[in-house]
Amino acid sequence: MSSASWLEVDSLCAGYGASRILDKVSFSLGEGQSLALLGRNGVGKTTLLLSLMGLNTHQGGSIHWQGKSLLGAPTHQRASLGIGWVPQERYMFPSLTVEEHLTVIARPGRWDLASIYQLFPRLQERSQNMGNQLSGGEQQMVAIARALMLNPKLLLLDEPMEGLAPIIVQELLGVIKRLIHEEGLTVIMVEQHARMTLSITEHALVLDRGQTVYTGSSAPLLADPESLEQLIF
Repeated sequence: MSSASWLEVDSLCAGYGASRILDKVSFSLGEGQSLALLGRNGVGKTTLLLSLMGLNTHQGGSIHWQGKSLLGAPTHQRASLGIGWVPQERYMFPSLTVEEHLTVIARPGRWDLASIYQLFPRLQERSQNMGNQLSGGEQQMVAIARALMLNPKLLLLDEPMEGLAPIIVQELLGVIKRLIHEEGLTVIMVEQHARMTLSITEHALVLDRGQTVYTGSSAPLLADPESLEQLIF
C-alpha cells in the first residue's frame, strides 16, 4: 500500500445481507485529493460510501485509512478517525435548532461555529430556527456544516445537490470547491451532475453494475463528452 495514500480500497466487495452490490472495486486517495464518484442510478455509488462508513455488509477486499484497516470498525470509530459523512437524507432533528445541530457533536479543530457561519452566512441568520423550519437548501447547508464541525480529514458527500434550486446548487458548489481547493480537504463526492462534479474534482471513478469502468483524472473525462455520455448516461 502506498504511503502517500490516505485511503486505500482494494478489491472491495460489499452489499446488503447476501446481496452483492460492489464487485472488486479498487481505488486510492491521497491527502487533499478529491474524487468524483459517478455512474447511473443503482450502480453502487451510495453503497461504496456506506462501506467506507461501515454501514453495510462487507463481503471481501480491504479498506485502509491512514495505513490502518477499517474492517470491523464501528461507524462512530470511523468518524473519530476523521471520516465525515453527509448522507442524502440529511437527517434533520425537528427538536433542535440550527446551532444545536452544529454544536452537539462538535470536535476541536479548524471548523468551529464562527468559521461555519462565515462559510454559510445564511445559517447564522437561521441559527435559532428548528430543523423542520428550514428549506431544503438550508437543511443541506446544515448537513454539510454538521459534518465539518467534526473536523474530518475525509468528507463523503452523497448527492449534496439533489432536489435543490439552481441558485442553491451554485452556492453549494462554490462551498465545496472552496473546501477542496482552498481548505485542502480530502473529498469524495457522489453527484448526478457529472460535468459539474468533474469540474471541481481531481480524480474520477465511474461505476457500472458495481464494477469500475473508469478510474483516472477528472479533466480528460470532462473533455471527452462522448465517452462521458457512454459511461454515465
